[in-house]
Amino acid sequence: MKRALAAMAAALLGIAGAHAQSADNWPTKPVRFIVPFGAGGTTDLFARMIGEHLQAKWGQAFVIENRAGAAGNVGVEALAKSPADGYVIGMGTVSTHAINPALYKEKIPFNNIRDFAPVSLIALVPNVLVVNPDRIKAKSVPELVDYIKANPGKVTFASSGVGTSIHLAGELMQQMIGGKMVHVPYRSSGQVMNDLIGGQVDLAFDNAPLAWPQVQGGKLRGLAVTTLERQPFAPDLPTMDEHIKGFEATSWHGVFAPAATPPAIVDKLSKEIQAFLRQPATEAKLKELGSIRVGSTPDEFKAHIIAETAKWGPVVEKSGAKVE
Repeated sequence: MKRALAAMAAALLGIAGAHAQSADNWPTKPVRFIVPFGAGGTTDLFARMIGEHLQAKWGQAFVIENRAGAAGNVGVEALAKSPADGYVIGMGTVSTHAINPALYKEKIPFNNIRDFAPVSLIALVPNVLVVNPDRIKAKSVPELVDYIKANPGKVTFASSGVGTSIHLAGELMQQMIGGKMVHVPYRSSGQVMNDLIGGQVDLAFDNAPLAWPQVQGGKLRGLAVTTLERQPFAPDLPTMDEHIKGFEATSWHGVFAPAATPPAIVDKLSKEIQAFLRQPATEAKLKELGSIRVGSTPDEFKAHIIAETAKWGPVVEKSGAKVE
């Protein structure tokens, strides 16, 4: 029995040592980097920034693989089912890892928490509440809330699609204020901006990099940002939380690996990404993209995903939004 236990202990130590050694040497060949959305979008830009840095750091290619479809589910499923050997990683967002599980219900062939090893939360992307100044005369969030309540079902809010974070920001607002608006979904944020400026819809929550320039150009009126803190690009613009306590609706982007990826590799990857994000040039680039640098540990990122899933699930359920 003692010999058997000793042999078992030696085997376990050997496995641990192999994992540690693999982390020391990793990567020794190219790494696939799955992006669950098309090229040119925010998620893709973040992946390419990180991939270029990691390639320069470790001398192995990080090959971007765009696997778009089903609001990110196609690419995320591919990541979940990839070999957990450290040679496949991928991007995930608030949509893929917090909203879609409630929106698609039984149709998602993966578990957003159990089937992934969170590596690091990269950045938050603030949304801005913007209105068409000809259709909505309100110049503050309280004035808008009063108008919505006085005109139930008459105010329209646009989004880039059912179940997007932009859509659910509007749903969250009407749920928190006890008002009723009409959702008008589009295929892209570009279409949202065009019709909002043109007066076909009343308001929208949209990503700051797209919405804020329209405010600066005088085409739209900005009422608030959706982060809990005011943002440097618009220091005089209040937060939604200042008027609707607890309101927060930001997009976020992070790096994941398949669930069984050796923890030592996940930790090594996470530490290097965090170090990259702390570089002044990286932070400046993220600000240029209208984003807020984060850089979290795997445990911190996992806690964030759990909290976001718990937050957005009920919002989706109450809104009645679903994808067949």
